[in-house]
Amino acid sequence: MDASTPQPAETQPSSPQIESQPQSPTTTFETRTDLAALRDAVLRVRQELRKIVVGQEKMADLLIAAVLSNGHVLIEGVPGVAKTLTAKLIARTLSIDFSRIQFTPDLMPSDVLGTAVFNPKTAEFLFNKGPIFSNLVLIDEINRAPAKTQSSLFEVMEERQITIDGTTYPMAPPFLVIATQNPIEQEGTYRLPEAQLDRFLFKIEVGYPTPEEEAVILAEFHGRKSLNRLESVEAVLSASQIAAYQSQVRGLHIDANLIGYIAQIVSSTRKHGDIFLGASPRASLAIMTASKALAAMRGRDFVTPEDIQEAAYPVLRHRIALTPEKEMEGASTEEVIAQLIKKIDVPR
Repeated sequence: MDASTPQPAETQPSSPQIESQPQSPTTTFETRTDLAALRDAVLRVRQELRKIVVGQEKMADLLIAAVLSNGHVLIEGVPGVAKTLTAKLIARTLSIDFSRIQFTPDLMPSDVLGTAVFNPKTAEFLFNKGPIFSNLVLIDEINRAPAKTQSSLFEVMEERQITIDGTTYPMAPPFLVIATQNPIEQEGTYRLPEAQLDRFLFKIEVGYPTPEEEAVILAEFHGRKSLNRLESVEAVLSASQIAAYQSQVRGLHIDANLIGYIAQIVSSTRKHGDIFLGASPRASLAIMTASKALAAMRGRDFVTPEDIQEAAYPVLRHRIALTPEKEMEGASTEEVIAQLIKKIDVPR
C-alpha cells in the first residue's frame, strides 16, 4: 500500500497466503510442465509491487492469479486502503494498454462503450471507441453508476466483445476488468445485481493494516524525497507472455477426484440451510481455473486440495447469499464457506 494512505492486512485465517501455503503430499510427483519462467515472472511482479505496497500480499497474489486465469476482479474495501493504487500498480507491471473509468451516477453506457458520430463529409456514422477498449480496465467505485450503465458491462465482461448498432467489436486479448467498490457508504450507490457479480472471478475484501504495517507506512512516507514513486515500477509481462502463461495454466493437471471435490463444494451451497442463493456452475469453473493458477504460482503443474480450498473463498463469497435470518444473526459468508469445506471429505 502506498505510504500516503492507510493499508489493510488480510484477516481471513481460513484462506492462507500463497507463499506460506502448506503443500500436499502429492507434491513429490515429478513435474511434467516447466513452470520456471512463469514462477520467475510472478516473483518479479511481486517485487515490483513491493516497491510501493507495504503488506497486502494476499490481495497482490489474487490479482496475479486473476491475470493468469484471465478473470475479472472486484475489490471491496473502505476508502483509503489502496484498492485503486494496487490495481494501477498491477497495470504498470504489465506491458499492455490500460484505462481507468470513474463511475458516477450520471455516467451513461455510451461514456463507457463509445458512441457513433456522424461524419458530414462521408455522410456516414463512425464509431468512436470508449475507454472500455483496453487490455486492462480499472473501474473505480463501480457501485456508483446506475443499473443502466452497469448493464453495459454484461456482454463485454462475459464474451469480451460489445455490440453497437448491430456491429460486434471484439476486445483485444488480454482483456481484464478490475473494479472497486466501497461497502460502507450507501448514499449515491447502486447495488450490483447478482448476474454482474457472477461475472467476476474473485471478490477480494480488503481491511485495515496492522499497527506494525501502518508504522512502516508512516516511516517510508516520512523518508521519501519524492511523493511520486509510481515511475519506479517497471513492466514485467507483455501481452504475448500473458497469453502464453494463461495457456500453461489451462493445461495444468487436475485429478478426477479433485474435479468431483470442486463439484461437491459448489453443489453444497445449493442445499445448505443458511444459504438463500447458491453458486452456479460458473463458480465451479472459476474454482478449477483459479486453483490451477494458484498451483502454477507455486511452481506445480498439478492441483492439490489446498489450492481448491484457497480459491473457494474469493470465488464464492460474492456468489452466495445468506438467508435473512442468518444475516440478522451477523453471520458472514466466510463462516458459511468454511463450514461447507469442513464438512466435505478431502480427497487424497
